[in-house]
Amino acid sequence: MIKAKIISAVMSVVGVAMISIAVLVENDLPVKNDLKKATNSINVINMSSSNRMVKTKIEKPTNSSLTVSEAKVEEVSMEQAPQAEYIPPRVEVYEGMTIEELASKLDRNLGNDILAGKGRLIADKCISLGVDPYIVVAIMLHETGCKSSCSTLARSCNNFGGQKGAPGCNGGAYKAYATVDDGIIGMIENLYNKYYTRGFNTVELIGPRYAESNTWVSKINWYVGQIRAS
Repeated sequence: MIKAKIISAVMSVVGVAMISIAVLVENDLPVKNDLKKATNSINVINMSSSNRMVKTKIEKPTNSSLTVSEAKVEEVSMEQAPQAEYIPPRVEVYEGMTIEELASKLDRNLGNDILAGKGRLIADKCISLGVDPYIVVAIMLHETGCKSSCSTLARSCNNFGGQKGAPGCNGGAYKAYATVDDGIIGMIENLYNKYYTRGFNTVELIGPRYAESNTWVSKINWYVGQIRAS
C-alpha cells in the first residue's frame, strides 16, 4: 500500500510538471517565431512617385516583445545620375583638319601685319566656295609680302591679290577695298569666279592666266609647301 501511494504521488508530480512544461512551450512559441523572423535585418525598398526611396529596416530585437509594427522606417534620398557630357562630332574640312585646326594653321603663316589673325575668315570663305585655302594664302603672301610686311597696295587699299578693277586704288588700275575683310573676301571670290568656275583650280593652271612671270608658279608652290609643313 505504501509503495502504491508513493508511486501515485510521484506520477501526480510528474504529470503536473509535464503539463506545466507543455503550457510554457506553447506560450513561448510565438516569441521564438518572432525572434527567428527578426534576427536577420530585412530591407524593403519601395519606389515613390516623387523619385525617392523609402527604406524599411527591421532591427535585431532587444527583447522578445518585438512586433512588425515597431519596424524602423528610414527615408533615403535617391541620388540623381549625372548627365552625360555632350561631345560634338569631329568634322574634318580639309586634309584631315577641322575648320578650327585649318584656321590655326593659316594663322601661323599670315605674319604679324594686317593679315594676322584672319585665318578663320579665309578658311570659312575658302571651304564654302571649294577654293584651296593654301593656294589663296600663298598668293596673298607672294603678292603682298605680308609674311613680313605688307605692301603699299595692301595697306592703302586692302588689295591682297593684286586684282585690277574699279574703284581704283588712288585712281590707279588696281582695285580698292573698304576694309581688310572686304579685301580678303574679294580676293577669294575673284579667284573662284574667274578661275575655279572655269576649271583652273591648280597653281599650274592658274599661273599663266594670273601673272606674266614665268617663276610665279614655282614661287606659289613654294609658299604652299611652307604652309602645309607648318
